[in-house]
Amino acid sequence: MGNKIAVLIPCYNESITIKKVIEDYQEALPEADIYVYDNNSTDGTDEIARKAGAVVRYEYRQGKGNVIRSMFRDIEADCYLMIDGDDTYPAESAKEMCSLILEKKADMVIGDRLSSTYFTENKRMFHNMGNRVVRSLINRLFHSEVKDIMTGYRAFSRLFVKSFPVLSRGFEIETEMTIHALDKNFLIKEIPVAYRDRPEGSVSKLNTVSDGIKVLKTVSTLFKDYKPFCFFTTAALCLWIVAVILLVPVFQNYFATGLVLRFPTLIAGGFIAVAGMLLWICGIILQVVIKKHRQQYELMLNQIKQ
Repeated sequence: MGNKIAVLIPCYNESITIKKVIEDYQEALPEADIYVYDNNSTDGTDEIARKAGAVVRYEYRQGKGNVIRSMFRDIEADCYLMIDGDDTYPAESAKEMCSLILEKKADMVIGDRLSSTYFTENKRMFHNMGNRVVRSLINRLFHSEVKDIMTGYRAFSRLFVKSFPVLSRGFEIETEMTIHALDKNFLIKEIPVAYRDRPEGSVSKLNTVSDGIKVLKTVSTLFKDYKPFCFFTTAALCLWIVAVILLVPVFQNYFATGLVLRFPTLIAGGFIAVAGMLLWICGIILQVVIKKHRQQYELMLNQIKQ
């Protein structure tokens, strides 16, 4: 019995491009089942996809993260290929990405746009800058070398899909996937893939400012959740620096005159120093909790494999 491949296409108002996307991936992966999850489209995307031969299902909670959650829960396969419905990812790399998963050479294959044509094809300057900022931030925080953090072109193993807790609701889902894979030590491979800008008439659903803020908020939240000792120690150090700035002049006056001339400053500095100590202790406790969680997660992975 052959391996089952599922092509996952989350869609919201992609009537202009969805037919071509389905046909391209039918040709590239004729053995695959193609699933289109319509996310409250109003332009007939679902009917076009159904006529093109895709399995069409619906997710009524708005947001790409909500769609991916339903896809991962509902669909059973050995390899999952996630793409966007906007015809920005050519299908030429699909076979190679799926092969890496089916040959057990990776748990997640990232289609790396940024090492290919993204910066020349993408006309939205702030999107280019945002990709660089998020990539640099995550690689520093998680000591990694991932080249494209936010690409929507990925392939996954069944083990990754069935053990990934989707928390994000929107476009920050790709960032969450990357951080989860890094933290849980999944085998990640990256291959350069071609990228082309949307065809004329197709409109991006991304909002540069609001979605950028959501992604940065997600990075911050996941950093706190996955690396609490580092997060809370950093916060504690900031408070201790403030406390030192406030308290040094007070103690200098005290040692020079034997008098405390600024009691409010002394009290404020003392409270800030204590708050820093409490944050540091929280970080230590939460790091122990995280370690226990990782042990439980590894046991859960063993159960999924069985």
